[in-house]
Amino acid sequence: MASYNYQGPEQFRPLSPWAYFGYSLLYSIPIVGFIMLIINSVNDSNINRRNFTRMYWCAYVLIAIVLIILVATGVFASLSFPKSSQSL
Repeated sequence: MASYNYQGPEQFRPLSPWAYFGYSLLYSIPIVGFIMLIINSVNDSNINRRNFTRMYWCAYVLIAIVLIILVATGVFASLSFPKSSQSL
């Protein structure tokens, strides 16, 4: 971790850019990342990490809402079965 001249409590210690990158990679792993998302979103040991994890949850919720809307409107069905150019 980069050496910041941070003198405050450990709970508010800033995360380095590499920490954000590493957490992004960790949260991208299918099962382990999901478990770590749950753990870090309720953990109070570092507020910045907790807020970053909660941002991932918000992104997942937005993606789920968009997918539900696309499935409900049938956009995926039209992409899966393109119309044939031949007439019967």
